[in-house]
Amino acid sequence: MASSGQKVVLITGCSSGIGLRIAVLLAKDEKKRYHVIATMRDLKKKDKLVEAAGDAFGQTLTLQPLDVCSDQSVKECVNSVKDRHIDILINNAGIGLLGPIESISMEEMKKVFETNFFGMVRMIKEVVPDMKKRRSGHIVVMSSVMGLQGVVFNDVYTASKFAVEGFCESLAVQLLKFNVNMSLIEPGPVHTEFEMKMMEDVAKMEYPGADTDTIRYFKDVYIPSSMDIFEAMGQTPEDIAKCTKKVIESTRPRFRNLTNSLYTPIVAMKYADETGGLSVHTFYNLLFNFGPLMHISMTILKYLTCSCFSRRTISPN
Repeated sequence: MASSGQKVVLITGCSSGIGLRIAVLLAKDEKKRYHVIATMRDLKKKDKLVEAAGDAFGQTLTLQPLDVCSDQSVKECVNSVKDRHIDILINNAGIGLLGPIESISMEEMKKVFETNFFGMVRMIKEVVPDMKKRRSGHIVVMSSVMGLQGVVFNDVYTASKFAVEGFCESLAVQLLKFNVNMSLIEPGPVHTEFEMKMMEDVAKMEYPGADTDTIRYFKDVYIPSSMDIFEAMGQTPEDIAKCTKKVIESTRPRFRNLTNSLYTPIVAMKYADETGGLSVHTFYNLLFNFGPLMHISMTILKYLTCSCFSRRTISPN
């Protein structure tokens, strides 16, 4: 139970990665300003979180089971909180999916949207009425730079994050009238066990339904280039946790929060050309014409990231 003066923070998807690191960072806050309710679908996967939390577990951090894909589970979790009082909701639960679109079943696509989009919507629907009544609250959503810029072979995941961005942008306007803030956290590549394992797995998979050229482009061009990007531009879950903590502690939290200044030129390029041709053809050339020069391309991006771009991001440091 939260102590007097503590803010109650409910976080989804805390078994590993970003969610785990946000939960631990807030629970170990030196001023003990937060009571963290860390949730995960399967409590059997709690060991990493419990170990990382250390003495904070059972004090400023408690655990609750939560499946964001279940209406009943969401309601039971929120009802378990004293007076249903949640000051900050951090929607972090999500899954990835990449590969040639021809080889991905509709069921797999629906699963991504059920978790990444509708899971977020379920959580917001459940906590917003209480936040409106209190005229206070902060909803933080773990989006992605892929919610701003499409990325080849990530079609379905990107679509789910575009949906997240559109939903939150629309809702944020209404919530301001009730003194409830909405913030999007928009990381680029993040070094997590999940991401690296997914990359290794997809390189070995078969892709029925896709033609040989598409499979070759995916395995021999996209995967190596993607690994280069992760190496040059990747952040850690700890970086994203620090950025998130800065956002929730801001007196005037921003709506959009890119965490990696190396991505600001890419996003700026998209909005510099309303026809969309500039970003589409730039990504095409980077992937298919300049693939062997990806390391050099990453270095150029670093030089492009001047102070004016850095001001548009939320830095972990």
